[in-house]
Amino acid sequence: MFNWIINNIGSIAVLLVVAGVVALITVFIIKEKKKGKHSCGCGGGCVGCSGCGSCPHAIARKK
Repeated sequence: MFNWIINNIGSIAVLLVVAGVVALITVFIIKEKKKGKHSCGCGGGCVGCSGCGSCPHAIARKK
């Protein structure tokens, strides 16, 4: 088992870094969603947006 870890230490390190980045992004998205910020990635401008019908900004403007 120890030899396997030694032989794959580079892959394990990369896996841990990628998992850490994914965890940080997930935490950031959850915090932003709790604050009420949008998560559609459009920045709130609906000009030329193909998904404007389902965008929370467009729906809020129509109300």
